Amino acid sequence: MSDTQVDSSKRTWLIASSCAGVVGGAFTAVPFVSSFQPSEKAKAAGAAVEADVSALRPGEKMTVEWRGKPVWIVRRTPEQLTALKALDPQLADPKSLRKPGEITPGYALNEARSIKPEYLVVVGICTHLGCSPSDKFQSGPQPSLPDDWQGGFFCPCHGSTFDLAGRVYKNKPAPDNLEVPPHMYLSDSRLLIGEDKKA
Repeated sequence: MSDTQVDSSKRTWLIASSCAGVVGGAFTAVPFVSSFQPSEKAKAAGAAVEADVSALRPGEKMTVEWRGKPVWIVRRTPEQLTALKALDPQLADPKSLRKPGEITPGYALNEARSIKPEYLVVVGICTHLGCSPSDKFQSGPQPSLPDDWQGGFFCPCHGSTFDLAGRVYKNKPAPDNLEVPPHMYLSDSRLLIGEDKKA
């Protein structure tokens, strides 16, 4: 066997073992690197989201997504806020006392169900079977709504109705008011949805 043949076979073994080392290292590194990614639990928890309401006019609604759910921000008019006061007898839970802290945080346990009366912040999912209600902000008689309708939300799936504070009317399939998510104001026109440490 010549020296050239020995060097050639050593070179082949060196290349082969180096390649195997690189491949093995990659297989070892992938789980290690992926351990730095957020867990499925952390992804499901969802990060807080910011919403700029500076362009929202009275009577308008905007939607942002938080934890895969639609969150509605409605800027209510003075007339809409006044109308809330007369609705208590028609509502199933006018003071939002069911499931305290779960459906309505302590800082929203008021007639407007909000930190600032002008702005309503609710998860836009019906508490009956998870449908998404429609906006019915116009007051007065309308199909599928009472003649003395003061504005709010209507779930076309099974007929649940909610006022402009997200409170459910009596004798409707939805068992609870619309959920008020944790939120706080970062400034007069910026909301943080998903956190309420400063609220």
